[in-house]
Amino acid sequence: MIQPSPAALLALCGLLLSACSAIPSSYREICKNEVNSAWQELDIAKAEGFAGGVSYTKALGLITTARTMQTVENFDGCIKNSRKARFYIQESRAGR
Repeated sequence: MIQPSPAALLALCGLLLSACSAIPSSYREICKNEVNSAWQELDIAKAEGFAGGVSYTKALGLITTARTMQTVENFDGCIKNSRKARFYIQESRAGR
């Protein structure tokens, strides 16, 4: 049975770690951009009626959750919650 050398294993581990560390940085940027866009849209949103107020409140909760996920580096959840928040912001503007 052939055993790999410790140097080869170390090189392989380094390669895998560098590949994994490159992935979150793009998600980090997408998360940051989505949260910032949602926050700006929420600032200028005018909720129409009670239903619009409910959607506005949902959006605010989702943005808060997205910011929390951004802090703990759960970028996938951050992106999903930011996009949901932007949907509810549009709904609040439409009075739904």
